[in-house]
Amino acid sequence: MTLPRSAGDVLDRHVAFEIESIDRMYCNVYQPRLQHPRAVAGFIRHHLGYPVASSAVLAPISEAFVTAIKTFARQDRIPIVDFVKGQRKDDVMHEHLAGFTADEGVVFIGRAQEKAGVFRTEKRRDAAGMSYPWIVRATAMVNQWYFYCVDTDFGPFFLKFSSYFP
Repeated sequence: MTLPRSAGDVLDRHVAFEIESIDRMYCNVYQPRLQHPRAVAGFIRHHLGYPVASSAVLAPISEAFVTAIKTFARQDRIPIVDFVKGQRKDDVMHEHLAGFTADEGVVFIGRAQEKAGVFRTEKRRDAAGMSYPWIVRATAMVNQWYFYCVDTDFGPFFLKFSSYFP
């Protein structure tokens, strides 16, 4: 009697694994240098050139991003859909896909309020009682933008962006 040498040897005789298609695949992209409060403070002070690190100065970046999304949608006549709480986004995609005539492209852009990790500025006080800003990680309800698209090779897919910088 011989004993199997590895878990792979055991599984090879008892388990069949085959993939026909992938239903969902998620790829998260982020800027690693902007994932910690101190790094965000450094970005604000050194890259943007503000003397005091406050998350309030990031609002124009978020606003410019949203303006660019709306301009893109208007110029290419892409509908913007506000998702309703509890609504299945895939159902909305199928409705819009039924009337989409191009081989590929952006079918519609969806907007949803969702909880996300953000950086906020809170006021702190030093030993002398003087206040100063301090950046902390928090959660907030922010607009998430979904670009629902069709590709001739991959079929339907979506890209999701948070409108809250970073």
